[in-house]
Amino acid sequence: MSAISPEAMSSAIFVDLALLEQGWASDVRFILRDGRIAAIERDTAVRAGDERHGCVLPALGNLHSHAFQRGMAGLAERRGATDDSFWTWRDVMYRFLDRMDPDDLQAVAAMAYVEMLESGFARVGEFHYLHHAPDGRAYDDPAEMSAAIARASAETGIGLTLLPVFYAHSGFGGQAPSEGQRRFLHDLDGFARLLEGARSAVKGLDEPVVGLAPHSLRAVSPQQLGALESMAGGLPIHIHIAEQVREVEDCLAWSGSRPVAWLLDNAAVDHRWCLVHATHMTPEETRRMARSGAVAGLCPVTEANLGDGLFPARDFLAAGGCWGAGSDSNVMIDATEELRLFEYGQRLHHRGRNILSSPAMPSTGEALWGQALRGGARALGVKGGLSIGLPFDALSLDLDHPSLTARGADRLLDGLVFAAGRGAVDCVWRFGAQVVSGGRHRARHEVVRRYRDRLGRLIG
Repeated sequence: MSAISPEAMSSAIFVDLALLEQGWASDVRFILRDGRIAAIERDTAVRAGDERHGCVLPALGNLHSHAFQRGMAGLAERRGATDDSFWTWRDVMYRFLDRMDPDDLQAVAAMAYVEMLESGFARVGEFHYLHHAPDGRAYDDPAEMSAAIARASAETGIGLTLLPVFYAHSGFGGQAPSEGQRRFLHDLDGFARLLEGARSAVKGLDEPVVGLAPHSLRAVSPQQLGALESMAGGLPIHIHIAEQVREVEDCLAWSGSRPVAWLLDNAAVDHRWCLVHATHMTPEETRRMARSGAVAGLCPVTEANLGDGLFPARDFLAAGGCWGAGSDSNVMIDATEELRLFEYGQRLHHRGRNILSSPAMPSTGEALWGQALRGGARALGVKGGLSIGLPFDALSLDLDHPSLTARGADRLLDGLVFAAGRGAVDCVWRFGAQVVSGGRHRARHEVVRRYRDRLGRLIG
């Protein structure tokens, strides 16, 4: 097969408004070559052959997803005999995944990834812990389930940061795992083989990243955590932490320290790390986490669904902290809804308005978008935004949407996040390829058909 010349892979997109790294710009031409931004021309004129759009934004990174949980969305919303909590929800989740095979996982993940792209996410951090066969035995290929995630990324076009999860214990102090956790478990040697297989599984994707994820402090020993840090090198390290009050209490009983404080005292936490949830922190933990350079991985829709609590966002940002958004359990997939609910939770807590913006950035929608863009990219091991040399990961807005009518550039993102939502997302590009048009993913019909077939077997 002959190579395609760079010229043959070039194209131009002209937009009336674009949100660049330096702020809003008018009459912008993006010159794309092999999926990347080769040049940006500002205050210019449209040319023959240009693809034209009204407004383009940098797409966001979804820094925390459990793709398989998309298939159980809505299945845990029935009251049990006792008070429901995260822990009763987890029992439902364990039962749901009992029969899931690699083809099931690919079908469910593809559905989740289609919805992510349609809402404005162009890359996903897949916190992947469903590794083994239903009986708990390892597949002949230890990365069989990771390969299913990679195939779902390839068929939908979403960028992938794969985060294979190390899981060995059910509680602090090395407690024996439960039967429901049998599909997650590894020793360090087995996990090293999984990582090697995962790196091989993603090779055909555009700019894949493979980091790793100690599931939580309750699922790894201190010695294992140290070994995992060494395995990661300079790549992303993600961990669930301080999501639930009971988790904090159990950590105190085990170590005498709260989870975030223990981690900061016992690991080299820096810009590689994403601390997912970090909901329950003292003011001192909040300041220390912000200073560490770690990204707070916040998933407001899931955190509300599970009753986790509210992250101390105002104090964290005041201390220089960085955060990004994730869809976690995928009970609802909507980039704008994650941002809106994050701000609204802070308004309810502080009994005020426009909590997460500032005098320097008075538009709350634009502040949220920029913060999530920067934090998501850092957590996923890539650079984000619309800059020369970066992949063209972008979305266009339907400026005819009623909630965007008559808005200038300084109000567009407020209208998008707080009023229009994903209904105003028109097109989405990932690595220069247009994967969404008119709000609909190019493979939606086939992905939905296969998803329905597979869910009928899993739930029926």
